[in-house]
Amino acid sequence: MNPTETATFDLPLPSRNFAETRRVLLLVLIGSILVPLVCLAVYGYYDYQRRIANADDLVERVVRVANEHAVKVIDLNQQLVTRIVDMLGESDDQNISGRESQLHRTLDDIGGGFPQVAAISVFGVNGDLLANSRYYPVPRVSVGGREDFRSTRAMAPVTYFSLPLRGKVGQADVFTTTMGRVSHGGQFLGAVSIALKRDYFSDFYRELAGSDPALTIGLYRRDGGIMVRYPPEPAGAHPATNTPFTNAFRNNELYGRLRMTSTVDNIDKLLAYRRVADYPLYVAAGYAMESIYQNWWRNCALVAAIALVPCAVVWLLVVFSIRRLNSEQAAWERWQAEVAIRLSIEASSRQLRRMGALGNLVANVAHDFNNLLMVVASNMELARRKNFSDVEPEVLAVERATAGAESLARRLMSVARKQPLKQELVDPAAWLPGIAELMKSSVRANIVVSIELSPDLWTVRADPVELELALVNIVVNASEAMPRGGRIVIRCQNVRVKAGESELPNGEYVLISVSDNGEGMSDDVRQRAFEPLFTTKVRGAGTGLGLAQVLAACEQAGGTARITSVPGAGTTVRLYLPHHHAAAVEVPLPPAPPPAEAEPFIAENTLEQDADRHHELRGMSVLLVEDNADVAAAVSAVLEVFGCAVHHVESADAAFELLGQGYGFDLVLSDIQMPGSMNGIDLAEQILLRLPSQKVVLMTGYADELERAKHLGVLILAKPFDMEDLRELVAPGVH
Repeated sequence: MNPTETATFDLPLPSRNFAETRRVLLLVLIGSILVPLVCLAVYGYYDYQRRIANADDLVERVVRVANEHAVKVIDLNQQLVTRIVDMLGESDDQNISGRESQLHRTLDDIGGGFPQVAAISVFGVNGDLLANSRYYPVPRVSVGGREDFRSTRAMAPVTYFSLPLRGKVGQADVFTTTMGRVSHGGQFLGAVSIALKRDYFSDFYRELAGSDPALTIGLYRRDGGIMVRYPPEPAGAHPATNTPFTNAFRNNELYGRLRMTSTVDNIDKLLAYRRVADYPLYVAAGYAMESIYQNWWRNCALVAAIALVPCAVVWLLVVFSIRRLNSEQAAWERWQAEVAIRLSIEASSRQLRRMGALGNLVANVAHDFNNLLMVVASNMELARRKNFSDVEPEVLAVERATAGAESLARRLMSVARKQPLKQELVDPAAWLPGIAELMKSSVRANIVVSIELSPDLWTVRADPVELELALVNIVVNASEAMPRGGRIVIRCQNVRVKAGESELPNGEYVLISVSDNGEGMSDDVRQRAFEPLFTTKVRGAGTGLGLAQVLAACEQAGGTARITSVPGAGTTVRLYLPHHHAAAVEVPLPPAPPPAEAEPFIAENTLEQDADRHHELRGMSVLLVEDNADVAAAVSAVLEVFGCAVHHVESADAAFELLGQGYGFDLVLSDIQMPGSMNGIDLAEQILLRLPSQKVVLMTGYADELERAKHLGVLILAKPFDMEDLRELVAPGVH
């Protein structure tokens, strides 16, 4: 390649590492998210632990205060009970009833000055009310069947603390502290009971808790019974008696802390408890964990919202920077693509000009060559019909040369994409075995050719002659790559190609692969293998059109060809042909090669058959439009032998003028490429427009405007054509 042609590709383009910049921005974005999250998580953890510790300290302080209050109240209550018991001494029920008036005033003086005391009562041996600080005379009331009186009688003279109850007389909400009176001989004499107001304790606990609804404070008996609780326990609540809380009371623990779900209100709480002096009483305070969690969550949400503002600013800046970077990268890539496209277009333009010139040269040479072949074929037909007149060996030699020249012309036209195609439905399962002998005869005797077919092969639409020539070219090249002999395997199978897996379009293909174990190709040779006129053979040994024709045949069928090769190991050429979704038709198998010693070329009755045919064709008029005089002379002679009257003109313009003057013909046979303002297709269009019933046939040596001609619906003969085809063409026109 000329160095000046690639100089523009060496232009250094500035580079920028967009990926690295984007990576840095993404790291900044990730860091701006993760760092605040980690900080918030650490803060949240320590804030939660701090709140737990604060709740622990709070319940501990509250329970200490509640315990001091309870100790003072119960100690005072115990002193009052003891004082009254000592005052009564061993008085019996009758004696006490006789002094009821005096005792009423005394009991009122003793308990009337204390807000926690609801009433002081003296009960007889059987639980009858004998004296009371609030009522005189006392009503006839007995507590002999009440649980606190029975327990007092059993425990006398130890003080008994009751559960909450309603007073028999005043119906006050109280709990009682009752001490039994016992004589020196141990006889039970009755009981002295002080009723303490529960509201007194509840009010104190409410003031102690303040406005915090999560805090609970209570006074409990040793067995877990609730004496006073703030906030009040739900109606019908019965605390469990086998919990860590009640077990601590039974074990006479002086104080402690624990976490548990309350059996009264089913709330998870932090609890602290303390024993009230030496009495079988405990005070406890609890704090709801749900409240701790909610307060903690609201605080974390507030902190996160505050921290979100600067973080959001950073995120927006990073996102904006990334978008700007993407836009800049897109613009950068477009600029680079435009530069690359411009450089590529310049190189492609030079290559296209070279290839276009080469294609035109090949097409023109092949077209002229086809005309020569047409002359030879026509004259050979004439010679055959004249029974050769002792020139049969020479004529046979000319026929063999004509066949070789026809093959070369077809190859040239296929490479130049100018070959008229005769596409048919091909069933590879039937077609490949049919050409097996042809491919075996194309290689040396020390090379084995085998064919392997997969079951249920799809049909393809292609020119079977082009495909046959392509396979022969591949097999011949493979044979030349194995001078010491070897093996060629032809495989055919169905394949499905998905988008992105290869350079092929997505779809279904029939794959024909030809593999050999020859010398292989280097990468440089493999990349140029499909180039027209490229060959690695010695000068004069090859045309460089073989593999170019293979690629052209596949592409004209809608597929492509690929080569893989390993130097020293062999080469595989793969032909991809699109699956044609239609019923297959049988393709005529190629004729068997002629035997070594040919039979006489003309049968004895040929002259009689020709005479009959001439009689059938007699009187048919043909207008021949052909610019090449030799071709026109040969075709005219053949048509005249067939018995036709031929009138020849050299251009479509002359033919159109002749028809316009009113002359009529049974058949207009016209070449396509001709000088003048009209070509053969233009002539056919004008004839069919003005004379729809006129029979028109076109001849061509290459395929320019072939699609346009097909749309007209006229028959097209590809040069060089068989004279029998011409005879069959004119035969139906004779009446």
